[in-house]
Amino acid sequence: MALLRKINQVLLFLLVLTLCGILYKKVRKGAVLKNEADDDSESPEDVEEEIPVVICAAAGRMGAAMAAINSIYSNTDANIVFYVVGLRNTLSRIRQWIEHSKLKEINFKIVEFNPIVLKGKIRPDSSRPELLQPLNFVRFYLPLLVHQHEKVIYLDDDVIVQGDIQELYDTTLALGHAAAFSDDCDLPSAQDIHRLVGLQNTYMGYLDYRKKSIKELGISPSTCSFNPGVIVANMTEWKHQRITKQLEKWMQKNVEENLYSSSLGGGVATSPMLIVFHGKYSTINPLWHIRHLVSVRCMNLYSFGCPIPGTGITGN
Repeated sequence: MALLRKINQVLLFLLVLTLCGILYKKVRKGAVLKNEADDDSESPEDVEEEIPVVICAAAGRMGAAMAAINSIYSNTDANIVFYVVGLRNTLSRIRQWIEHSKLKEINFKIVEFNPIVLKGKIRPDSSRPELLQPLNFVRFYLPLLVHQHEKVIYLDDDVIVQGDIQELYDTTLALGHAAAFSDDCDLPSAQDIHRLVGLQNTYMGYLDYRKKSIKELGISPSTCSFNPGVIVANMTEWKHQRITKQLEKWMQKNVEENLYSSSLGGGVATSPMLIVFHGKYSTINPLWHIRHLVSVRCMNLYSFGCPIPGTGITGN
């Protein structure tokens, strides 16, 4: 009887030992699988950064905007998210243009721009009414349209990008600068080009230096201008410096004092930016924004009505 009791005790011990071994293996296997899963998951540093690109799509320029978007999408492997901005009556058309073309694969968001924000800030001008269209001023309101990004690219709808947009996005902005632009005088041939097409490349061509408010700025009329058709913007600095409010202030002053107009070279959207950003912007590699030339990374088609490659679309 005593022998049988001992045998039972030994068997019970072995059973408990076996169960402990099985439980240990299961726990260890689960821990290994968890570690492997953790190793396979991407850390925040490994997640590919989104590059936000803002482009306007006006009713009469939908094709040009799509050609610009296509040129970006076709020349990069970067993770682009397009913010396509339009007025309320064009939003459904924008979606149709994208979803019924090869652009249906892009990552995009359609954003409505409400022109009510411009009320009382635009001086009526009959000579070039197209320059008064609300979407021309979208670049003034970037933080209202794009919320979750620190850095944003804005492009006019009349550009064709022929390089990797990642390079433009990697533009370094100096400390305290809310934006980067391409100077109109950066390239050796710039002055010859501007003389050829009758454009201005200094502040004299954009501001009325006969007006007291302009004189009091203390900006030399021969200062080289920049082109806000391509912008790399820092949203934190933009909001901190209240750039939008500053731009609106000069828009309102223009309504009251006629400080600039479409009769001057730059129309009505460039001039406020020249004032607000004077001496406080970083520069974009000039090869990223050469106007009126072909075979460059980014070409502006506005003045010559050049055909957009592969589309048959013509710029204004």
